[in-house]
Amino acid sequence: MSLNQQIDEDTKGEVIHLGATGGSARWGLYLVIFMRITAALWLVQGLMQWRIILAPEASPLDAMPSLEAAAVVFFAITNLLAAVGLWLAVPWGGVLWLFAVSAQMFMIGFLPGLIEGGRLMLALDVALVVGYFVLSWYAAQERDAF
Repeated sequence: MSLNQQIDEDTKGEVIHLGATGGSARWGLYLVIFMRITAALWLVQGLMQWRIILAPEASPLDAMPSLEAAAVVFFAITNLLAAVGLWLAVPWGGVLWLFAVSAQMFMIGFLPGLIEGGRLMLALDVALVVGYFVLSWYAAQERDAF
């Protein structure tokens, strides 16, 4: 078995390939860095939601309208799970993050008073999603070149 065949067998199923097999994996590295920065942002968002749940002196969860309370619990769970998945750069992390960011964009678009930040948060979410897809596309093109 040649070295390239061994590397192909070892990396089978990888979505982001960072190994050096005769070329640099520049776009894969950029994608992982982007995912880790985004994971840090989503970790902060998730912890902010947990602060609302666990610090009842600020705004008790049971005093909130049911839609707002459900959104707080939903984002407290999904944002932290998505942050872990993005940090690990695993496929389910990207999928869960896209689900969470889509839900956040939906909430901002159709229930503008529910999430703080409004239009600025929506613009940031759109920019992050576009950046994720662009970097994923370039990383896939680079991986296919190996």
